[in-house]
Amino acid sequence: MNLSFRTNVNTDSVRATSLIGLRNGQLSDLLFTAAVWGAFLTVTVVFLWLVGDVLIRGVGALSWDFVVSPVIDSGRSGGIAPVLVSTACIVAVALAVAFPLALASAILISEFLPRTGTVSRLVIVSFDVLAGMPSIVFGLFGNALFNQLLGFGYSLLSGGLTLACMVLPFMIKANIDGLRAVPRSYREAGDALAMSRASILWHVLLPAAIPGIIAGVLLGMGRALAETAALLFTSGYVTRMPESLMDSGRTISIHVYDLAMNVAGGDQMAYASALILVVLLIIINFTVVRLGDWIQRCSLRA
Repeated sequence: MNLSFRTNVNTDSVRATSLIGLRNGQLSDLLFTAAVWGAFLTVTVVFLWLVGDVLIRGVGALSWDFVVSPVIDSGRSGGIAPVLVSTACIVAVALAVAFPLALASAILISEFLPRTGTVSRLVIVSFDVLAGMPSIVFGLFGNALFNQLLGFGYSLLSGGLTLACMVLPFMIKANIDGLRAVPRSYREAGDALAMSRASILWHVLLPAAIPGIIAGVLLGMGRALAETAALLFTSGYVTRMPESLMDSGRTISIHVYDLAMNVAGGDQMAYASALILVVLLIIINFTVVRLGDWIQRCSLRA
């Protein structure tokens, strides 16, 4: 009798403990799911709010003439054609310099240096430090090196080279992560087929690392298009149409800042310019992703 009673009590205790643990686990899962959805909805609402505000306030001044006309009356009227040309030149210079250096550096670090080696770790830490450096520091560095020491002055070339220095750490880290994400079996399969290291890199590793390389390009272009402080010290902020890379010019982000902060009555034009910037970012992201997919398919076919 006593043994049976004790057995029932123990069984009931185990069941109660199991139910309590199950309920605690379900509550934890519920709270975690709610937190994730809350964060997602918060980011989505903020994004839609920002884009909606820019769209509502800027679409009224948006037209084809606004895109192809010169800046008139400090931006209160006219368009942003010189600003778009200056932006394209600066971003092109930055990517033309940064992309090959970033890819070559990533290949060296990920494929030729030991992953746990002291040199590799120190280099990656230095990239993290450079990535977190304030943009104004890069602006002062670019002004001292490119504007004054090398004699480029306030020019699109100085601005592009300064942006190349800024985006280089982001692109290198993204390319390293892309290459290191490729499974080791890919390299072993290439060795088993007696492929040279260059062939493995060109025909196997780089096509497989295309997503990481694209991420680096997008991060670099996004940082370059949105940069303001560094370019004030290097490329200048004149609004005339540039004739060469040695001419001064302002990017669209500087133009938005100047209209919003320094030009009375320039708010609507600032919103319209910001809307053009958002559209450019969307077009660039879509184009680069599609181009990367096409390159990856062509590489795999070859």
